[in-house]
Amino acid sequence: MRVLGIESSCDETGVALVEARGAGVPRLLAHALHSQIDMHQAYGGVVPELASRDHIRRVLPLTRAVLAEAGVERDAIDVVAYTRGPGLAGALLVGAGVACALGAALGRPVLGVHHLEGHLLSPFLGADPPEFPFVALLVSGGHTQLMRVEGVGRYEILGETIDDAAGEAFDKSAKLMGLPYPGGPWLSKLAEGGDPEAFRLPRPLLHSGDLDFSFAGLKTAVLTQAKKLGDALASRKADLAAATQAAIVEVLLRKSLAALDQTGMKRLVVAGGVGANRLLRAQLDAACRRRGVRVHYPELALCTDNGAMIAMAAAMRLEAGLEAPTTRYAFDVRPRWPLDALPVS
Repeated sequence: MRVLGIESSCDETGVALVEARGAGVPRLLAHALHSQIDMHQAYGGVVPELASRDHIRRVLPLTRAVLAEAGVERDAIDVVAYTRGPGLAGALLVGAGVACALGAALGRPVLGVHHLEGHLLSPFLGADPPEFPFVALLVSGGHTQLMRVEGVGRYEILGETIDDAAGEAFDKSAKLMGLPYPGGPWLSKLAEGGDPEAFRLPRPLLHSGDLDFSFAGLKTAVLTQAKKLGDALASRKADLAAATQAAIVEVLLRKSLAALDQTGMKRLVVAGGVGANRLLRAQLDAACRRRGVRVHYPELALCTDNGAMIAMAAAMRLEAGLEAPTTRYAFDVRPRWPLDALPVS
């Protein structure tokens, strides 16, 4: 079974083809990605209408490129999967519309996929795929969640953000420091030359006794510190970036370890864009090594939004018998869609 996956939830257009072989993890045959970062930088953030229009321009050329790279004809596609939500409504509609039109033209069924489930299962695309069960730290855009994962579709949320997510804390703090969009990677790069102990920033909910997150207060503290520095911010920016990153990473680290203790599991999966952060990976690796815990990450190129994770999630759900694709091509999208609302076995 070959599954074509289309991702268009925000500012990346991704297309990929995976092959499910009936046993073992589905295999990635090819994938292609176009990022809209350069286009949105002039506005300091994603402009939804521009994002939607760019998806329209990119998705078909990317699809042709993927099929050519895989050496597969269109008629050899068995299922067309697309991101149904969550995400920007207009952007989601582009991917859903193209997927359903392609499915109808080929006479193939389609399947809408949850964007966060795609991130959650993306480490299965790597050279060292995890095994169920595991604790998952999902840090993607506006989402920060800890989950107990027993299998495909069997997810229990242990804790989640009550306001800003970790990715938002990175991006918003970077914007306060005058860094370009998208701010998170710029802040992390700048932090490499700074002193993480130069400023004592808060670690919200670190001692709350639960597994929930809150990063809005940290963002406010960064704003307050930036105002205090005034003109001196230019020379202390690296230190403030390092202190901000250290605060975010410490909370993610401590809460992840607490989740492992609470569940008694010995396997951790980290997924989503923030999962590419070097400091987070280094500290999680070191702490889990001491505890005898295995840690799994997506390949760096697959941490951000991409079509491979959508195709993989669709293939794994189909193989698990959780959903059947449909030839009813009247589609809808779900800009807000809780992960625990997915069908389960």
